[in-house]
Amino acid sequence: MTKRFSVLAVSAAIVGGFFITSVPAHAATAAGQGDVSVTAAVTCDKAKLRQQIAELKRKAAQLKQLGETAAANRALSDARALQKRLDACIKAEDESAKPFPG
Repeated sequence: MTKRFSVLAVSAAIVGGFFITSVPAHAATAAGQGDVSVTAAVTCDKAKLRQQIAELKRKAAQLKQLGETAAANRALSDARALQKRLDACIKAEDESAKPFPG
């Protein structure tokens, strides 16, 4: 009886923790803070990300010509971070578009 009660208590705590941590994520997408596709996956604005990457690379080149190597390196780092985000979005969209094998 004690084992059943402790297992039940642990299960309830895990489920409660899941609901507590998942509610803010659902509320953010329901509030319209992100684009939601029909499959309920958050989509990315690929054109906007590509434009931001190009602008950061242009800015880095200008800063490098002016001798501001530290600022240029920061701009390139930001561009790389955006590129990783874009790649992850594209990969997620490709994988979510595939139906389950059946």
